[in-house]
Amino acid sequence: QIRDFRTWKRHEGGWAQDLHIFELDGSASRNITNHVRTDRDPMWFGDSIYFVSDRDDFLNLYAYDPGTEATTQLTRHSNADARWASDDGQGRIVYELSGSLRIYDTRSGTDTAISVTVADDTTRSRPEVVNVSENIEGFSASPNANRVAIVARGEIFSVPVEHGVTRNLTATPGAHEREVSWSPDGQYVAYISDVSGEEELFIRDHHGREAPRQLTRGSSVRYYSPLWSPDSNYIAFGDAESRILVVDVEDGGVVLAGDDAGFATQDYAWSPDGQWLAYSAEDSNGLRSIHIWSADSERSRRVTGEMFSEYAPRFSPDGQHLFYLSDRMFSPQIDLNEWNYAVDRETGIFAMVLSEDGPNPFPPRNQEAVEDNGDSEGAEDEGGEAEPVEVSIDFDGLAQRVVRVPVEPSNIGGLYVTDGHVLYVETGPFYYGRSSDSTPALMALSREDRESFKIADDIQGFGVSADGKQVIVRHAGSIKRYAVSEGDQQPDEVATAHLEAVRVPEEEWRAMFNEAWRRFRDHFYVQNMHGYDWQGLREQYQPLLDHVAHRSDLNYVLGEMVAELNVSHAYIAGGDLELPDRPSTALLGARLTADTGSGRFQISEIFAGSAEEEKYRSPLTEVGVNVDVGDYLLAINGQPLTTAINPYSLMVGAADGLVELEVADNARGRNSRTVLVNPLSSEDNLLYLAWVQANRERVDRETDGRVGYLHVPDMGSDGIYEFIKWYYGQIRKEGLIVDVRGNGGGNVSAMLINRLDRELTFVGYARGVDNIGTYPQAVFTGPMVALLNENSASDGDIFPAAFKERELGPLIGKRSWGGVIGITNLGPLLDGGSVFVPQFGFASSEGEWIIENIGVEPDIEVDNPPEALIRGEDPQLERGIAEIERMMRADPAALPPQPEPPVRTPQQR
Repeated sequence: QIRDFRTWKRHEGGWAQDLHIFELDGSASRNITNHVRTDRDPMWFGDSIYFVSDRDDFLNLYAYDPGTEATTQLTRHSNADARWASDDGQGRIVYELSGSLRIYDTRSGTDTAISVTVADDTTRSRPEVVNVSENIEGFSASPNANRVAIVARGEIFSVPVEHGVTRNLTATPGAHEREVSWSPDGQYVAYISDVSGEEELFIRDHHGREAPRQLTRGSSVRYYSPLWSPDSNYIAFGDAESRILVVDVEDGGVVLAGDDAGFATQDYAWSPDGQWLAYSAEDSNGLRSIHIWSADSERSRRVTGEMFSEYAPRFSPDGQHLFYLSDRMFSPQIDLNEWNYAVDRETGIFAMVLSEDGPNPFPPRNQEAVEDNGDSEGAEDEGGEAEPVEVSIDFDGLAQRVVRVPVEPSNIGGLYVTDGHVLYVETGPFYYGRSSDSTPALMALSREDRESFKIADDIQGFGVSADGKQVIVRHAGSIKRYAVSEGDQQPDEVATAHLEAVRVPEEEWRAMFNEAWRRFRDHFYVQNMHGYDWQGLREQYQPLLDHVAHRSDLNYVLGEMVAELNVSHAYIAGGDLELPDRPSTALLGARLTADTGSGRFQISEIFAGSAEEEKYRSPLTEVGVNVDVGDYLLAINGQPLTTAINPYSLMVGAADGLVELEVADNARGRNSRTVLVNPLSSEDNLLYLAWVQANRERVDRETDGRVGYLHVPDMGSDGIYEFIKWYYGQIRKEGLIVDVRGNGGGNVSAMLINRLDRELTFVGYARGVDNIGTYPQAVFTGPMVALLNENSASDGDIFPAAFKERELGPLIGKRSWGGVIGITNLGPLLDGGSVFVPQFGFASSEGEWIIENIGVEPDIEVDNPPEALIRGEDPQLERGIAEIERMMRADPAALPPQPEPPVRTPQQR
């Protein structure tokens, strides 16, 4: 009998996990606990089964007697859970409780703690100096662009371009400094630090000689993106509540400048005189509009309408114009599969003229025979200083005083305006599942000759010097300085090789524990933390930090703490795990069977794959590879192979190159030949394709080709790829089975539902064309069913829920996973680790929470028991075939035949 076999079921409180006994002959499986709580970790001793259950609210050990069907509680821990129970086969069960190991002896009934002493040279926890150039989070250019302030591993560094001394300005291994911004006067850098235990805004001199000065106090929320005013007297910054705040550098006074109703973009920008702050905010329709805040009145005014998205405002250095981006190009890319559109290259650059009598930034040009230099009175004297800029805004009619900047609409972001240029980032279109056809490029429009040119390609961010003549650009693996000028140039590289910091693991671990806790407090999708005492949970788990000896220990503690919230997508990952690289082994897309009689391996199966698709390429089926099922494998890369050798040991590290195989018709070497094979590093895609093809063939065979079948593996790039590939070719089938079993989630379920939910409105006919056209063009007219199971997860939960809500057809299978609270990455912890906070709640159209911790119930519940799968059966698919055939009989869906030709002569009117 199989010893560890569990199934899940729903009850009124959420979900349960039961234990089953499964007969190896495939005859049956029996539920032995059938409880509404979690039962797990079964162990056999004699005639009894021991397991862990939380039926008394905490996980304890229990015993089950199959003869009497009686269950007995063995331990009674009431303040912690028994975890990871495992047996020695002799009646003793070892388990973990609050970080300690205990042994329960089933023979004596004793429960004893184990004292464990582990000798440790503390190499994982001792302080050390480390190079942190691989942990760069962000940067800011100094006013003259000779230095760059860089955030790396939670420290702020002042780094020279090319040559000079690298300075660690913070040197706080127990704190996470981030979001650095260099002041326009060059004297200070501003940054956010949690050295106080909360996220606060600090400044310090750029030499690091003076003590840092804390500007904000009493914070209880995460801060973002500090931005100095041009006079270096104020700093604007954002917070996790989508607010925009302004702090007075002198006295620390904080005022509210804006409050975004959506997810804030922190695209605010100061006017050159520091009296105005422009920013964008989201409207209820999901589009963004521009607002301007006055430092004098401390009030904001909206300056653009709600019909179009306007964002990324930037004042010109002379204070006469406000440049911004807007999505205004409505010439979309057309999808010929279904005569539909996708918007691309829709963003243009625009400029508002701030005063009624202000100049056009790009006026008509009229060349004359003699240049008119105009009135030079009041111009800046040779060697003198420019007059201070004073920005005046006439709000009446401002939205109508708009000029299109002469840049072709494209995928544009990263706007910045200097005296002589408009800088922007141009990217290629976004694809799901493949790279864009162009990398992000930093472009510059000359305001004088109105021509755009490229400064740098393949960029990951940029910062501009105060005079606008140089930019600091981040690339993958480097940071460089470029001149804002046309033509080829050799950029200067920022000297990041000496970014070194003292790593004190125990201090870092505490800082990361606290930051992870704060991120959940500040970004969890509901403020009540599901009713849990989040501060109390912090106090409960914080003492375990004393026992953390490795970064993986910290991930375990964090994972246990966030799991208390009973929520999906609460992920903890990464960090300084210092794991060795896993070797890549070449795989052949085949199964090898040991022939014990000959002592050789025989090729017993070759996965067919699909030669037309790279992702489904099967190495042994490629043209010119002379290998067949039944052949014997005699050698790999010149090394003789027998059953005494693991054949894959001869292909370790060879996945990226060619593999030479010696094969023959039999073990004695008949028709021996050498073939070159381009191997795989994973056979997952081939196994998946074989399963899908078998399902499709079964549906086709049992329905005489009348019913289509498609499987959607996730709601990401693979899922949308498979849907597009298989949906349109089966659109004229009489019925359709949509299989989302094992769907791993993503974010494209609405796109799929949108296609499946279309209804036939009209039909069309054309002379000489036998096929009937439909309106809409791509619409499925037959009945549909959807298959789901316990592993239909996340957006794979949402798809069947929407399928049911839209009444597209019945759901068949088992209740889905039940996790739909969405996440985003909020940036790395100081050592590069990740904390994903469930941030986006999901509810019904009536405003009620749905699916989370419950899942989606099928209309027709069908299990796929192991005994059926072993026999090669699929009861869920078989029920789907039966149901779709019943629906086709009850309501056959066929396109109407062409009517008789109309007669339009006057006599027949």
